[in-house]
Amino acid sequence: MNEKMDTNQLLQDTLQPVETDDGKALIPSKKCQGEGGTSSFSSASFNFINSIIGSGIIGLPYSMKQAGFPLGILLLFGVAFITDYSIILLIKGGNISGTWTYQSLVNRAFGLTGYVILSVLQFLYPFIAMISYNIVAGDTLTKVFLRIPGVGPDSLLAERHFVILLTSILFTLPLSLYRDISKLGKVSLLSLVLTLGILVIVIIRTATLGPQIPATDDAWTFAQPNAIQAIGVMSFGDIFENYCKNDNLATAGRFCYGISIFLTFPIECFVTREVISNMFFNGTLTTLAHVLLTVAIMAVSTVISLAFDCLGVVLELNGVLSATPLVFIIPTACYLKLSDERWYHGDSLISCLILIAGVFVMIAGLVMTILYPQECSHGKEMFYCLSSNSSATNITISSNLIETPNWNATIV
Repeated sequence: MNEKMDTNQLLQDTLQPVETDDGKALIPSKKCQGEGGTSSFSSASFNFINSIIGSGIIGLPYSMKQAGFPLGILLLFGVAFITDYSIILLIKGGNISGTWTYQSLVNRAFGLTGYVILSVLQFLYPFIAMISYNIVAGDTLTKVFLRIPGVGPDSLLAERHFVILLTSILFTLPLSLYRDISKLGKVSLLSLVLTLGILVIVIIRTATLGPQIPATDDAWTFAQPNAIQAIGVMSFGDIFENYCKNDNLATAGRFCYGISIFLTFPIECFVTREVISNMFFNGTLTTLAHVLLTVAIMAVSTVISLAFDCLGVVLELNGVLSATPLVFIIPTACYLKLSDERWYHGDSLISCLILIAGVFVMIAGLVMTILYPQECSHGKEMFYCLSSNSSATNITISSNLIETPNWNATIV
């Protein structure tokens, strides 16, 4: 949910406990600035935004398709509000309990059991995102390499397993080995610039490719049955699967997308490593332990991404079982446990409503994901890319040839 509660790990380098007045800026005073991490405000901001938005922004069409475009827009604003409100509740809960991190807040509210549950969720959410990034990078960059003269289907560069291994060793592992997340500030800025470029390419292709694609009957249906699942996956999707392999503009977008994934990956790795460090090493790692733990996390995530080429169901389960508790349930439960306010007070009442909504989304989303798993179709050419359908004016489509795009809400 493009908003990730594991981004608390990114903020704790620069933010200290502040007054709970919502109108006050969440900037540490000069007295506190020497006690935190080494990140500048700009560096922390770039990392924070990249972790929240990053390459996931172009996956929103998938969620819109799942929910229905009109309802998807409403859900997007609703999730954004809840995420923002949950962060405020975390800060207020931290001030009430005198704690500075998400983990210590939950530990104060619910003891060791709550701390372990939160740590597991905080680890699983970014770890599965790392696996997903590897899979998407493998699928995306093989199409880019195939556009290079002399690179054919039998080339190593066209093999997703080789591409995943190559990019992991040459790009994501070196970036993930940084100990200080402030070093990733410029990397995150570049990722955001690439994301803007991707959005421009998608907008151009919406205008130029859209007229060639027959309208989908239910494209503008207000709500779809998978709306609950859409809440859990509102930040991820592989939109470039829907463009033709010989589309040069789409190839440029795929290249930018692949690079953007490399630049977002280290932040997810940082969070997983930080969680393990806090749980088992009291938050302190020697240089050797830091390297070994990073390599171990990278190795496991890479092996899993090599073994599976479709994680649609896993991503949905990750959304409802990890993201939903992290955003909806745990922050509100902590605030309600620690606050002395009566249930009908503004913050307490809203927290109760968000908590109930979170439990409903988690249970209903889990049931929907099990009963109605999403089909995976990596690497298939869409019907409008076939040479026999190259004419935009004379398209005859057989029902058994049609492959519905993953982003019907974007191109109609």
